[in-house]
This record gives sequence, C-alpha cells and structure tokens, in this order.
Amino acid sequence: MSINKYGPHILVVPEDDANRQIANGFILHPDINGRAIQVLPPAGGWMRVVEDFTADHASGLRQYDQRRLVMLIDFDDERERRFECIKRQVPQELDNRVFILGVLSNPENLRKSINVKYEGIGRALSEDCAKDRHEMWGHALLAHNEGELERMILDVKPFLFVP
Repeated sequence: MSINKYGPHILVVPEDDANRQIANGFILHPDINGRAIQVLPPAGGWMRVVEDFTADHASGLRQYDQRRLVMLIDFDDERERRFECIKRQVPQELDNRVFILGVLSNPENLRKSINVKYEGIGRALSEDCAKDRHEMWGHALLAHNEGELERMILDVKPFLFVP
C-alpha cells in the first residue's frame, strides 16, 4: 500500500539497514495506518541522510504541507554534536515537521543489550507509542530521544495510529 501524499503522512529515512529493519518492525503494529507512513531505502550513513534531506526531501516537505520526515540515524555516542549538526540543516519553516531519532550508539549495541531482533525492537517502540508508555523508549540507548519523541507523538499519533 502506498502513502497518500496529499494527506498527513510520514517518510522515514533510515541511515542503514539495521535502522530500516527497526522502522519496518515499527510499521507492523496492527493499529498503524499503512497509508500514512513509508520507510525509504537506507541512505548509507548519517551524512547521506542529511544530504538526501537537503537535496530532495526539503523540497518535498515544502510541496506537500502534510508531510513529516523522520531521520533515523545512529548517534555513535556523539548525540549532542550530531543532533545539532543535523538540526542546523533543517530550515526553520520545516523544523516542526522534521524529527531526528536514533540509538545513542548504534542499533547493533541495542540489539545485543536486549537480545531482540531489529524488527522486534521496532514493534516494541510502536507499542510504546500506541499505548503512551516508555518501556522500550526508556532504554539507556534510546532515552535521549525523549524530547524529539514527545514532539513527534503529539504531531503524528492522531493520523498514524487508527484503532
């Protein structure tokens, strides 16, 4: 099923295949509106996510005012520096529709620490969002996303999760 680009929707740009698998697990939640979210192919690194954003996705956000974009990256234990570097590339008029999320180190470390496959991690994250809880999101490698996550959930939950 493809997204409805004229209605509220989210594009997810994963840095790598591990992040893509997490995003694919997220969208398997039974209450997800499949016409409101699309996981794009891996960009090939966090800097490529930013390059793709500035080259392509920023203009798409301007063209489709109901579009949101999630940059799903590895912070590689440089969260503050990397987050600010990416945030500077997002024009102010698009800032409220762009979200930067990811594992503090990398998805491999998260998978090893909880012994769950990437898709299972994504499913647990979507369950947290659907039920307004922070069990998986509260993990030490994910808790730093709290502010960005809260901002995103307020914006997207009404159209992304449909019982």
